[in-house]
Amino acid sequence: MTHAPSNENAMPLTAPQLDAYLARIGVERPSRLDIDSLSHLHRAHLLSFTWEALDAFMGWPSAVSPAAAFAKMVERRRGGWCYEMNGLFGAALTTLGFHVTRLCGAVDREKLGDIAIGNHLTLRVDLDRPYLAEVGVADAIIEPVPLVTGPISQRGFDFSIMPADGSWLRFNNHERGIAKSFDFQLDHSDEAAMAATHGWLMQDPGSPFTNALAVLRHTADGYVALQNDCLRRVTANSLSEERITSAGHLGDTFETVFGLDVPLPGRVWERLQAIRRDRAA
Repeated sequence: MTHAPSNENAMPLTAPQLDAYLARIGVERPSRLDIDSLSHLHRAHLLSFTWEALDAFMGWPSAVSPAAAFAKMVERRRGGWCYEMNGLFGAALTTLGFHVTRLCGAVDREKLGDIAIGNHLTLRVDLDRPYLAEVGVADAIIEPVPLVTGPISQRGFDFSIMPADGSWLRFNNHERGIAKSFDFQLDHSDEAAMAATHGWLMQDPGSPFTNALAVLRHTADGYVALQNDCLRRVTANSLSEERITSAGHLGDTFETVFGLDVPLPGRVWERLQAIRRDRAA
């Protein structure tokens, strides 16, 4: 079933918000609405914003609307997760004049089943043909891809879009990807399912984000990922790791590696240590 998006989530940015967003990602307003412009915006967004689920980890307030994502990511110099990353990007594209459809996705549906539907937001952008625009997976494609089945290669990483069951398609991440896959349909948008799953992901002890720290950012040739106290730098041909050893080290990593203005990073470190103690007990 296809559901019309809520007015709040379908709203484009205002003209001043769009200007601030474009300044934040260092891109001028495109003169043409084509795949080259879309790719330029897609890459700039991913190289400017960090994927992070700190709100769920710390129990901080979070909202799924693009307006809330703008305030958080552009004005407060934070990052966001799929609902915010793809939500803000989709709103900016819509304001620029692109034809954007918010699609209700399902990360790890191949393992979790249909209960996963709504745990991801992805975007279809219609130009000369439909494209998948995806800035919310954190360690996947850096540029949009045609919405056709088959292999995909970018920066030495291998992905694919393959048929799943029924009318579902499955985006398969590269072999080192944290989210292994997500399913979607070309015309399936269910804002109610995404809002409900957002609430579960934010609050439930069974959520993968309430008891684990996850922060990721694309780099020119790969990405860097902080999972709890392990910082990993990944390219198609290399992997290096280092441990975060103190609150100061964590705060510096947020600032210098991820470009995040995280309030009271010492409290994030305390939460990490508390979770480690609980697991040890």
